[in-house]
Amino acid sequence: MKKTAVAVLTLLIISTAFTLHKSQPKVLIFSKTNGYHHASIATGIEAIKKLGAENGFAVDTTTDSLMFRKKTLKKYAALIFVSPTGKVFGPEEEKALQDYIHAGHGFVGVHAAADCEYNWQWYGDLVGGYFKSHPKQQEAKVIVVDKDNAATQGIPDPWTHFDELYNYKYYNPGIKVLLKLDETSYTGGANGDNHPIAWYHEFEGGRSFYTGLGHTDAAWSDPLFLHHVLAGIQYAMGKK
Repeated sequence: MKKTAVAVLTLLIISTAFTLHKSQPKVLIFSKTNGYHHASIATGIEAIKKLGAENGFAVDTTTDSLMFRKKTLKKYAALIFVSPTGKVFGPEEEKALQDYIHAGHGFVGVHAAADCEYNWQWYGDLVGGYFKSHPKQQEAKVIVVDKDNAATQGIPDPWTHFDELYNYKYYNPGIKVLLKLDETSYTGGANGDNHPIAWYHEFEGGRSFYTGLGHTDAAWSDPLFLHHVLAGIQYAMGKK
C-alpha cells in the first residue's frame, strides 16, 4: 500500500474514532461533602467510569457546586450524585438543577444523596427521600418489589446483601419502589414492613433514580449492585 493511501486510512480511522467519542453521551458525577465524607466515594467514581467505558458513555466528575450552571449542565445526559452530604448549593445552583430537570434530563442519587440539602424540599422530592439514621453495617435481606425493571434484573429475591442500611424520615409518595428491606432480617430498621431502599420516578419533566445501597467499597465490585446502578444511569439518561 502506498504511503499516501496509508496516511489517508490513518486519518480516516482517527477521524472515525474522534467522531464516535464525540458523539458519546456524557454524565457528571457530583460528590461534594459538607457533612460526612464516605471513603467509598472514590471507589464508586472509578466503578462508574468503568461502567461508562464498557457501556458507551463518558464520565466527568466534580466536587465544585459552581459547575451547576445552565450552560454547563446542558452538556450532560444525566447527573449522578455519589454520596454528597450537607448543604452544597446556593440559590443559583438550585435554579440550575431545577432547570436541568425541567428540561427533561435525568438524576441518579446513590446512598448519601439522601443525606443532603435538608432545607430544600424540592431536592428531597427529586431524590425521593431524606435520610434519618442507620444501624451498624450488617447483612440484610433485600426484597425485589419490581421484578420487571431493568435495575432489578438478575437480583435474587430475597437478595442477601451487606451494607449500611438507611432509615428514612421522608419518602416522596410518588416514587416507584424497586427494592425494599426486610427489617426482620437485621437489627435497627425503623421504617417497618414497608422500607423502600431503591426506587425511581418521573419528576417535573425529568427522571430520577435512587439507591440507598453503596456505602461500602465491596458494594462497588458486586456485579449485582453494579448492574443495578448501571440500569439506573441508563434510565436517567433516557435509554429504553
